[in-house]
Amino acid sequence: MAITKAVQQDIKELNSLINAAYRGDESKKGWTTEAEILDGIRINEVTLADLLSNAAVSILKYTNEDGKIVGTVYLELKPEQLYLGMFAVSPISQGKGIGKAFLAAAEVYALANNCNRIILTVISSRTELIDWYKRHGYMATGGSIAFEEIEGRFGEPKVPTIKLIEMEKLL
Repeated sequence: MAITKAVQQDIKELNSLINAAYRGDESKKGWTTEAEILDGIRINEVTLADLLSNAAVSILKYTNEDGKIVGTVYLELKPEQLYLGMFAVSPISQGKGIGKAFLAAAEVYALANNCNRIILTVISSRTELIDWYKRHGYMATGGSIAFEEIEGRFGEPKVPTIKLIEMEKLL
């Protein structure tokens, strides 16, 4: 069980994991589902390949004892900050500390790359997830992005007026 950097050969497995964690019936087995909020897929293999080709991006993966990827997180270096996104843990593996391990790894990565804060966005109606991030030191910045501004990028809203709120943790 280790956190390592994902590579191009992981794309198919990452794509399956991310979409299963966020959408569809499989996602409903965990507490992080967006199935009732958004329609469509979360990501595809072409987008993952593009992300893995970007020098500013690292996608970390968490593999279980069988070598299966059960968690992933997207990290993008920006001036003096690290953006954390596409955080996914297999619904049947949630609640086992994998998310906490990713947050700790992100902090180490941020500090090693001279970033003084980590930022992320979360869907405004996901109060349980917002609370989880708060328990780990993240605070809302007051910034937000309406889904209309990112049309189709993360799926199609089923619920009107949802937005992405920005949260940050100072390091």
